[in-house]
Amino acid sequence: MSFAPGARLSGRTQADTRGASKLMRSVIVQLSISVDGFVAPASGAEDHRAAPEDPALKQVKLDWLRHAGTHAMGRVTYQEMAEHWPTSTDDYAAPMNELPKVVFSKTLETAAWKDSRVARGDLAAEIASLRAEPGGDIIAWGGASFVQALSRAGLVDEYRLVINPVALGRGLPLFKDLPAPLTLCLVQATTYEDGSVLHVYRPAAQ
Repeated sequence: MSFAPGARLSGRTQADTRGASKLMRSVIVQLSISVDGFVAPASGAEDHRAAPEDPALKQVKLDWLRHAGTHAMGRVTYQEMAEHWPTSTDDYAAPMNELPKVVFSKTLETAAWKDSRVARGDLAAEIASLRAEPGGDIIAWGGASFVQALSRAGLVDEYRLVINPVALGRGLPLFKDLPAPLTLCLVQATTYEDGSVLHVYRPAAQ
């Protein structure tokens, strides 16, 4: 079962100094979460993300990657991916390895994974700079603290959440310390045979 009452978000517009508008790249959070809203389990607990992925869902995600222009992530997620994807033969490997990657970190000294760079500046300023670059969407993969910071700052244009049929009870939450309630509009919902559900949300217009 699925529905998608809204057109695909392809970017936001911003007026330039001459009064014209230009298309800015979108920041899209794409994550798997538990039914109780955790991105990752508590340390040492079984990881809900380790279960096999429904083939139909995987195809959707591969199609999305064809529209992506940049991978964005925090340090821990970057280090995990940099260790895994360069030698992987999975269908995801090519777009993960070939697209530019930006790791947001104050402590990481070097980023050796192909086409990677470290962003150490103010989060909002770094994201604004990325938005202004040409290319496809900016996909934010995590970790939890990075996505939480993006949400707190109002920097996310779309949330693509795969909700796995498992409750963790504790772990790293998707949202934390929001300055105010964040109202989201559901624009797509798809249920898969393995019990997972894909929800796509966009922040409500303010």
